[in-house]
Amino acid sequence: MSDPADRDQRPDPEALLAAAAREGRGRLKIFLGAAPGVGKTYEMLKTGQKRRQEGIDVVVGIVETHGRSETAALVDGLELVARRSVEYRGRSLEEMDLDAILKRRPKLVLVDELAHSNAPGSRHAKRYLDVEELLSAGIDVYTTLNIQHVESLNDVVAQITRIRVRETLPDSFLDKADEIEVIDLTPADLIERLKEGKVYVRDQAQRALKHYFQPGNLTALRELALRRTAQRVDDQMLSYMREHAISGPWAAGERIMVCISEAANTPGLIRYARRVADRLRVKWIAIYVEGPRFARMSEAARNRVADHMRLAEKLGADLVTIPGRQVVELLIGYAQANNITQIIIGKSDRSRWFEILHGSVVHDLVRKAGTISIHVMAGDPISDGERTEELATKPAAGGFEAKPYWRATIAVAAALGAGIGIDQILPLPPPNISLVFLTAVLFSAVTSGLGPSLFASLLSVCAYNFFFLPPLYTFTIADPANVLALVAFMIVAVIASNLASRTRDQAITAAKRANTTAELYAFSRKLAGTATLDDVLWATAYQIAAMLKVRVVMLLPDGDGRLDVRAGYPPEDELDDADFAAARWTWDRNHPAGRGSDTLPGGKRLFLPLRTGRGAVGVIGIDKDAPGPLLTPDERRLLDALADQAAIGIERTKLAEDIDEARLLAETERLRSALLTSISHDLRTPLASIIGAITSLRSYGERYGAETREELMSTVQDEAERLNRFVGNLLDMTRLESGALEPKRDYVDLSEIVGTALDRTAKIMNAHRIEIALSPDLPMVRLDAVLMEQVLVNLLDNAAKYSPSGSSIALEAREADDHLVIDVIDEGPGIPEDSLERVFDKFYRVRQGDRQRAGTGLGLAICRGFVEALGGLIIAQNRTDRSGAILRITFPAALTAPASLLVGADL
Repeated sequence: MSDPADRDQRPDPEALLAAAAREGRGRLKIFLGAAPGVGKTYEMLKTGQKRRQEGIDVVVGIVETHGRSETAALVDGLELVARRSVEYRGRSLEEMDLDAILKRRPKLVLVDELAHSNAPGSRHAKRYLDVEELLSAGIDVYTTLNIQHVESLNDVVAQITRIRVRETLPDSFLDKADEIEVIDLTPADLIERLKEGKVYVRDQAQRALKHYFQPGNLTALRELALRRTAQRVDDQMLSYMREHAISGPWAAGERIMVCISEAANTPGLIRYARRVADRLRVKWIAIYVEGPRFARMSEAARNRVADHMRLAEKLGADLVTIPGRQVVELLIGYAQANNITQIIIGKSDRSRWFEILHGSVVHDLVRKAGTISIHVMAGDPISDGERTEELATKPAAGGFEAKPYWRATIAVAAALGAGIGIDQILPLPPPNISLVFLTAVLFSAVTSGLGPSLFASLLSVCAYNFFFLPPLYTFTIADPANVLALVAFMIVAVIASNLASRTRDQAITAAKRANTTAELYAFSRKLAGTATLDDVLWATAYQIAAMLKVRVVMLLPDGDGRLDVRAGYPPEDELDDADFAAARWTWDRNHPAGRGSDTLPGGKRLFLPLRTGRGAVGVIGIDKDAPGPLLTPDERRLLDALADQAAIGIERTKLAEDIDEARLLAETERLRSALLTSISHDLRTPLASIIGAITSLRSYGERYGAETREELMSTVQDEAERLNRFVGNLLDMTRLESGALEPKRDYVDLSEIVGTALDRTAKIMNAHRIEIALSPDLPMVRLDAVLMEQVLVNLLDNAAKYSPSGSSIALEAREADDHLVIDVIDEGPGIPEDSLERVFDKFYRVRQGDRQRAGTGLGLAICRGFVEALGGLIIAQNRTDRSGAILRITFPAALTAPASLLVGADL
């Protein structure tokens, strides 16, 4: 580990990265007020005038004076950037012209009302996003803000004033401010300004005095503004200290840290830290240094650590766990890095001999704390039984294990044999033989830990003395030099075993953490690849059960808000009444319940909420057969990490379902609206004509001449046929969407289908010239003649609608590139480029200016459905020689009749 003194001289990398990110950005200064009327805009303009007098290029982006003469006077002399006008619902709204400011590129711009919502159609929905773009462009910004517009304080302000503020900005933007200046005014002075009409007009001021501008409300808002600013200033000071490698602490504001251990007096320390923090009105931190000793603790000691951390979290502490061996250095380093001013630690009850051999964390902390105040507290009294249990350590398997010591004995015996063999083959001085025993000691330390390695050191010293130091085969040492060599060997063996066992513990801890990290990464990748909610739930249940060795059950609310078991590992579908009550309480209160918690602790399971930023999305329950707390602190943090990832995965799948449902609803609504439009206009129009003609004939038939009656009857027939086509289109589309369309294929002559289609559309086409160009060598095609005829009828009908009277409509058919190509060509206005594909959508009709052609918008959609069902392709394109559209159908050569089939055919 590096020297803490050297480490403290290096700036914090995160602080340097944050400082680098600010390079090239403009500086942001916020004039923060507790309520409207305290003088934020006035102070911003006043400061802007001072900057202008200092030679700074200052412009006014937008300022609202609200008719206050003294505020308006400060605008004089400042360059105003003209506002842009936005039309919205028949009104003209004025907004800040962001592009004009960016083009002008002043050094400083004044922007009023930071939380303002821009008019619809603006580039950014909120004004603070406009300011963010200005800052990114390197332009400094002065702006104003009321404390009630800060997002995290929205609920608090609503509770105080009973008014919910709708325009808010995120706290993260406030934290980006380089400077915050609180514009403070006492409630009495603000109310006096209100009465004088300097805030609102008289009637509005009277209403404000009865509701928002009450002394209690203003005092509470004033405290919120001052506290939020103090928090930001404290964060800025901490960032400055880290950026400039200032070890601190700077006691500008108090910060409390309490040290957690497995000692039974720790709860008293935690409660004392909470009382101190409440008295000073500051946040406090509970820290635990998890060293190699944690792995050797008894299960009871581990459970006490978990209980102490839960108690600290319950009392409002920020929990911090740091892995490492050097407890004092880690505590001091964290305190200096986070500007901790007071550390609370428990008084040690260990013996003086223990402290001489192992050191004292309390004494070392007091000696190295520097300017940090250390509170050494006695805490709660500790009984003899608790003291014995606190000091008890054991291997993970429980009790004394002889196997590692037998392994150490065998290693020393092997070293003894190797030493005797070397001594007989190559007579060497005894100190050289000691290196063989040192190898056995290191082997024991690496494979078995500190205890067996110290045992191996003792055995090695005895064996080395007995077999290699004269007189041999006795424990007597004749030569004083050998005494010194034996002592040196013993010291080296103990130190080497200690270092090797420490390295082993660190390697084991690192391996465990690396394995946990790898499993978390694999789990996150697995969740990212799951598409359904069930897959997310089952993957989560299995992962938690595998990593924590617990049984898992996951509950999600159904459509009626009732919790149902949706997954479990091992699979389990039933919960008893107590567990369901705990799960329901967890869901309703968004707080843990059940076994080992503060609520319903007698339950079989512990239930935890699955939470995201939007709230709870489900509940997870865990249990195991072993008594006592379910999870250690490490396991609880791991469970929290898994639960957070699972909650995000669940929310992602639900959001995807919501998006699909919203898209489906939007499409359904669009189709419904289009269908209603067609029915209300295009279907009712022919009905109106028919009803009008029939009514005239019945009422005045004897007065009409034969020609008039014939004309009315013709109208009835034409409109009835038109209505029949509309209804037929609707029925055809229903067949397509239901999948009931089954083409009856046979080899047909295309010319016959063209002739039938022309006969059916004769009345529709009577105002146009028809040009038929069918290649004489067209092959027969394997199609459904009825469907193909309907396709041609719809295409000719569409061409007639969009072509002027007297124009030509051509129908051509030919073979090209092993395909049969059929074109319907008109001389109309053509199709807009962005509609060439959309014309085949249901209910879509091209709009030409203010004109809308009659029809349901289903004709071309039906054509595409029929053509694709027949194995072909239909596209739309515009003519290149003149205005007009081309609807082209292509069928592959596989659908045409082979030559062998045509030979001898009776055509």
